[in-house]
Amino acid sequence: MRKFWRNSNVRLKAGLIVTAFFVVLGFIVYYFPHANPFSYNTYPKKLPPSGANWLGTTSMGQDIFWLLIEAIHNSLSIGLIVALIGTVVGVFVGLIAGFTGGALDRVLMVITDTFVVIPSLPILILMTALMKGRSTVILMALVLAMFAWAWPSRQIRSMALSMKERDFIQTAWFSGEGTVQVVLTEILPFALTWSLSNFMNATLGAIASESSLAVLGLSPANLISLGNMIQWARERNAILARQWFWIGSPIVATVILFIGLFMLITGYNDYMSLKRGR
Repeated sequence: MRKFWRNSNVRLKAGLIVTAFFVVLGFIVYYFPHANPFSYNTYPKKLPPSGANWLGTTSMGQDIFWLLIEAIHNSLSIGLIVALIGTVVGVFVGLIAGFTGGALDRVLMVITDTFVVIPSLPILILMTALMKGRSTVILMALVLAMFAWAWPSRQIRSMALSMKERDFIQTAWFSGEGTVQVVLTEILPFALTWSLSNFMNATLGAIASESSLAVLGLSPANLISLGNMIQWARERNAILARQWFWIGSPIVATVILFIGLFMLITGYNDYMSLKRGR
């Protein structure tokens, strides 16, 4: 771990620090005892920041700090679930398609290409409309994950096709290993580095997609997320009421989180490129 940190570039270190900070907020501070931030009139309305309410309260009597913590938790949860499903399914489908070939490859690629070319926004709007404003983190993540696996599948298939004819793969075939065994034991280790990079990209993309839907007013109304928090503040004229912490805190948190994830992704890619060059 010390060697990794010593050899890491500045962007990777900064990305790790920022991402770790949000993980602590979303998955450790989140479990500290506190009132339900979604409940109205829990506190007096429009309070300024104080020791009791660190970021003040909304015009509906909600504590902004705990509302923000809940939003970070849910947004990160959605991003991680979507990234996990998209990466695992995409890698598995891509490897199987690339190594089996034939009819199975053609069928899988037709399905994959269909999900690649379908515009995701209209489908996501339709799916969120069918939820009728009621959803959970898991359900929202599953909806977003529908479109998160196709592009990784195409990329991994290309990798599988390039490795299919290598000597060590032929040796595995002749030794009697099946397709799934060859994929899991011989090829998957080579795909793990790419998979980790894709996982981080998918996390960022999923959070961005949910936030975009929320700002458009299309995210489920009962889901506390960074995008919904911005949308609620906008709907209730937080800017005109000069409630800067209400509208500003989720915007600043979203920007810093995106910058942190971007630095983590680009820094990690540069680190791996340098490592391979050595």
